[in-house]
Amino acid sequence: MEDQFQRTESLIGDIAVKKLLRSRVIVFGIGGVGGYVCEALARAGIGSLEIVDKDLIDRTNINRQILALHSTVGRPKTEVAEERLRDINPGMEIKVRQQFYLPEKGTEFDFGEYDYVVDAVDNITAKIDIIERAKAAGTPIISSMGTGNKMDPSAFIIADIEDTKVCPLAKVMRKELKKRGITKVKTVYSKEEPVKTGSRTPASISFVPAAAGLLIAKAVIDDLIKK
Repeated sequence: MEDQFQRTESLIGDIAVKKLLRSRVIVFGIGGVGGYVCEALARAGIGSLEIVDKDLIDRTNINRQILALHSTVGRPKTEVAEERLRDINPGMEIKVRQQFYLPEKGTEFDFGEYDYVVDAVDNITAKIDIIERAKAAGTPIISSMGTGNKMDPSAFIIADIEDTKVCPLAKVMRKELKKRGITKVKTVYSKEEPVKTGSRTPASISFVPAAAGLLIAKAVIDDLIKK
């Protein structure tokens, strides 16, 4: 296992690698964005990862989700993720919760025990509650904004929620968080105007959610190293 992180150590140093090994991260939602977050964190050497999702893999996920293969269709995303992540990083502690995050069950999570929280869920009510609880616990959090109806992976940036523009989801989140007096929320969002498709279901393509997920992983790693 020592050789596995040799090139990472050459880049960020031994002390940073050891910090990551001692870090505990929770990822809510492991679909198009969250799946790539988990992948990158495992390969970077995070010591403990908790994953939360109830969805089963669907054939329509194959175009953009790293866990979705013809061989995994119908299986729980958390189950497939656990197998994959253990194969990538056998030394990582993995905790699986096959459930949707519901605000009324938020007390089941001790947000103070994590070093970082990643919000990659689609439900606005759940997103707001996750952010509220992380903030109350003093735990760093990063929230993914919309990736649907986007074509340009280079348009994604890391920004405070108050500085986001264009993204319809970010607009709603800004309004709702402002009502609650919550500020300084780190996000990944796209500066690209959404493509008009005429479909009620958000359109997607392989490289867009991946770009957002990898940017989130970068932000998490950067912040953990600085702690």
